Amino acid sequence: MITHIAGIIAAVAFLLLVCFIGIFLVRMTKTMGEVNRSLSSITDDVDALSHQTENIMSNANELLKDVNGKVATIDPAFKAMGDLGQSVSDLNAATRELTAKVGKNNEKRSKFSSATKVGKAAFDVYRNRRSKNNSEES
Repeated sequence: MITHIAGIIAAVAFLLLVCFIGIFLVRMTKTMGEVNRSLSSITDDVDALSHQTENIMSNANELLKDVNGKVATIDPAFKAMGDLGQSVSDLNAATRELTAKVGKNNEKRSKFSSATKVGKAAFDVYRNRRSKNNSEES
């Protein structure tokens, strides 16, 4: 009888084990089904994103070509502005040189003018003395 009871207990345990394994497999099947649906949804989303990305890249390429064309059109204007800037710099340098030369010439003229004034004053003094001497002699 004990063997019968042990057999019944083993059969009940085996039945419980089969039920739990069955429940586990049913849940696992549902989970795998959800994973498959999620993967399918992700695949569809990635395909849509891929098409949108291709459109964006195409638009970006067209925009880049347009910008390059406009830059090529404007490039001579920028080159002309650069040349104008260089010309202005050259003009400023030439103006500084001219100003320096004029300043040096003014200094020389100033010295010459001072020497001329001193010479004229000396000549006037000499003439005055001579005229005094001539008037005293007469």
